[in-house]
Amino acid sequence: MKRFIGFVKKEFYHIFRDKRSLFILFGMPIAQILLFGFAITNEINNVDIAILDQSNDIETQKIIYKIKASPYFNVENQIEKESDIESEFKKGKIKAVLIFEPNFSKNLETKKVAVVQAITDATEPNVANTIANYTSAIIQNYQSQKKQSNSNQVKVEVQSRMFYNPELKSVFNFVPGVMTVILMLVSAMMTSISITREKELGTMEILLVSPLKPFQVIIGKVFPYIFLSIINAIVILTLGYFVFKMPINGSLFLLAFESILFIISALSLGILISTVSNSQQTAMMLSLMGLMLPVIILSGFIFPINSMPLPMQVISNIIPAKWFIIIVKAIMLKGVGIQYIWKETLILIGMTVFFITLSIKKYKIRLE
Repeated sequence: MKRFIGFVKKEFYHIFRDKRSLFILFGMPIAQILLFGFAITNEINNVDIAILDQSNDIETQKIIYKIKASPYFNVENQIEKESDIESEFKKGKIKAVLIFEPNFSKNLETKKVAVVQAITDATEPNVANTIANYTSAIIQNYQSQKKQSNSNQVKVEVQSRMFYNPELKSVFNFVPGVMTVILMLVSAMMTSISITREKELGTMEILLVSPLKPFQVIIGKVFPYIFLSIINAIVILTLGYFVFKMPINGSLFLLAFESILFIISALSLGILISTVSNSQQTAMMLSLMGLMLPVIILSGFIFPINSMPLPMQVISNIIPAKWFIIIVKAIMLKGVGIQYIWKETLILIGMTVFFITLSIKKYKIRLE
């Protein structure tokens, strides 16, 4: 019995001495419960919208005030004319535009009916539908208060219009998200495991002390995964276009460039994971728990980022998948050019350079 107790104590000592094991055992569950608790929500909050007030009278100001007081919306700006709506959507900042018809108050008094049009960016169908429902609820609340203060029966109609996805097909959100997850899976996870396998066998150290420079070794190891990831991207886009009727309204060349850029970014992240992993098991755990879950939850693929707490929104900015999903939707659904997505592109390039530089430095330190 004493031998058994001694053996159990030894195992505990081994676990407590291994900081990586402790992080996986205690750090990952805490991180996951925080992610799932704060990030997973079907509600929307703090969605940026714009207003086109063609009447600019007291009644429209009352409705706009109620909208501003709502926790669901942030009134980002006032639009002067309808021709500006599409350009605002292409910038990707606002998710909806509320249009008040001319002579709004006059129509309420004389015709007893006035119209508010809610135009939403339906590249995210669930968010667009929720925005339309919230807008209708706010207008109905205004209408009920109007009826209580005035015996005359008046009606405010809300007309919804969906840009880029009028049929609200969920596949238009599904294809870019799945493409992102698969490219991250193949690129980051498989690269980290492949390089760690070489380290376990001892062949990686032999390569690193060869006449080849560290960056040449790294590029040589990951180049096959660039090729495989490009094939995966082509297959996904082909299935989305021909099977699910997913439109590609923008430039194919620009889409291909952005996809390759994201693949390289994911590969560089996989290389970085391999530098801190001494075994395939550790690399697998870090890739799954520390990479795949944030990619799915904090990229905006399933849950709207604007509805998350501010710390989660800040963390989401360091996830390459978030920027790639924005880029893919903008090119495929909105048909935008580089002038609208240059900021996201520069962020991806910066992340890629940072990951590659850090990985090369780590390998140089191991050599020294």
